[in-house]
Amino acid sequence: MKRSSWLKLTVAVVAIAGAAGTAHATSYLDIIDPANPTFTQALGINGSDTIVGYGNATAFDGFVLTLPPVPGNFTRENYPNPSPPPSTFFTQVTGIDAGGDTVGFYVTNPVLGTTSGFGKVASGPFFTINQPGFVFNQVLGVNQVGSEVAGYSTTDPTGMTGQKAFTATGPAFTSFTDINALLPANFNSQATGVNNAGTVVGFYQDALGNFHAFEDLAGLITSFEYPGSMSTQALGINDLDEIVGDYVDPVNGNMYGFLDNGGVFTSLDPFGSTAVTANGINDKGIIVGFYVNGIGNTIGFATVPEPASLALLGSGLIGLAVMHRRSARRSR
Repeated sequence: MKRSSWLKLTVAVVAIAGAAGTAHATSYLDIIDPANPTFTQALGINGSDTIVGYGNATAFDGFVLTLPPVPGNFTRENYPNPSPPPSTFFTQVTGIDAGGDTVGFYVTNPVLGTTSGFGKVASGPFFTINQPGFVFNQVLGVNQVGSEVAGYSTTDPTGMTGQKAFTATGPAFTSFTDINALLPANFNSQATGVNNAGTVVGFYQDALGNFHAFEDLAGLITSFEYPGSMSTQALGINDLDEIVGDYVDPVNGNMYGFLDNGGVFTSLDPFGSTAVTANGINDKGIIVGFYVNGIGNTIGFATVPEPASLALLGSGLIGLAVMHRRSARRSR
């Protein structure tokens, strides 16, 4: 698709609740990896609006993007494979801190699908982040000061069962905390985000297969759902404790993104899509994620706060956010 400028808008403008409870117009910017134009996922963003993610649904092709999303601004970031001939492993870049350090995971065995977590110093080398005793590890988020990461590990080589949420701190993130031990009984759990205060978000799966979002505040677990949904995943958190993720609509079975701002929920689906995920948010409130379009392509997105968007689009389609108040359930 020809793009005349990086601020080209999608068809909808959505009103998102601000911190003070007022709404401001927000446009949505498509992020399309030029090397993988049919599949892009935007997974993380820092305070400088640098975005990370990957393209290609099977041969993961990591990237770091400095806006605007033109081809020359995508930098490939894939874990090096020294085996001859030298190449790279399939890689997803999932988080980036204020200094430009990144985290994610790479596929160590394409046959089994086993993965290892990684960290990478900005303009520096990669290093592996694996919890001892586990064969499958993924790092899914990092706080902005770069002192703590979130992820999960399992002893199942396929990664499908026995997932246990963790956080890691210390030099090269070698000191692990078992978040799963704090959660209600579950089949799988993942820690997906952490902020500078050490608040962790993620989700766990119950015996019926439903997902429940959680927030871990100094060891106190709050489980929550998008109102009316039986399946909710929290996927990112910023330093204002704003949480993003996705949920399954109980009426139509579609998946939509959400923003949880102090217990007030906003549903995110300005694309008219049946599958939307909000995966990361920075302290400016810019949200990144991905959606499936009408022809089945997966497209990354970033929100662009723009109070004048309504005037700019004139008679364009306006999607109104649906807001709900969270009813938190606490458990230890």
